[in-house]
Amino acid sequence: MLDVFIGWDPREADVADIAKFSIERHAPVGSVNVRYLKLEDLRADGLYTRQTERRNGQLWDTISEAPMSTEFAISRFLTPHLAETDWAVFCDCDFLWRVDINDLLKLADPKYAVMCVHHVHNPVETVKMDNQAQLRYQRKNWSSMILWNCRHPSNAKLSVEMVNSLPGRDLHRFCWLEDHEIGEVPPTWNWLEGTSDPAIDPNVVHYTRGGPWFDEWQDVAHADLWLQERDLWQASLKTGQRASA
Repeated sequence: MLDVFIGWDPREADVADIAKFSIERHAPVGSVNVRYLKLEDLRADGLYTRQTERRNGQLWDTISEAPMSTEFAISRFLTPHLAETDWAVFCDCDFLWRVDINDLLKLADPKYAVMCVHHVHNPVETVKMDNQAQLRYQRKNWSSMILWNCRHPSNAKLSVEMVNSLPGRDLHRFCWLEDHEIGEVPPTWNWLEGTSDPAIDPNVVHYTRGGPWFDEWQDVAHADLWLQERDLWQASLKTGQRASA
C-alpha cells in the first residue's frame, strides 16, 4: 500500500477528483490509499494553525507575507506526519497520472529524504490559473510532486511547529534538508505544461499554468488527455464501476 496525498482547494474540487481518479485507474486495486489535504480538516485536527486572510480576493499567508494560489500551498509539508507508509507521494491537484504511481517507487532511494523533479522554472507570466499570482522562488515547482521518505531521520526535523511557523519560500526549498538529501527523478514524473520539453512523453502531466477546466486554457498541451479522463470519471460516477487503464 502506498499513501498518496493530493492538495485540495474548494475552487478545484472536481480537478482533484480527476487527479485521484487517474491515480486509482492506473494502479492495481488496493495498492494505493489516496487522500486529500483539506485545510478545514487539518485545522480541526490541530495540524494546521497558520494565520491566513483575504487580500483583494486572494488568500494570503501572513507568516510569508505572500499570496497563496491554493489552500494547500503549505499543507503538503505535513505529509510525513500523516502518512502511515514508509514512502508516500504528494502532488498538486492539477495533475493527470497516465501510469501506475507505484512505478515511481521503483526509483525510491533510501539515502534521500525527498525525491522530486529538479525543475528549472522561471515563469514569465505574472498570473496563472484563475488570475492567481505567479510567484518566483528558489526550487519552484520541486515541491509540486514529492516522493517522501517518511522514515528518513532528516524528515524528523520537519516538525508540525515548523510547518506552521516558517515562511513558505523556505519550506518549498526544503530548508530542513541538506542538498545531498534531495534526490532527483526524471522530468516525465512532473511534466510542466508550457515549460517542460515538449518532446517528452510524460508519465504525469502538470497543468501548472491552468488546465482545460478553465475557459481560457482550452488549448494547452495534453488538454485532450485531461478531457478524456474527465469523461471517464463522469461515466464512472454514473455506473458506480471502477474504470481500468
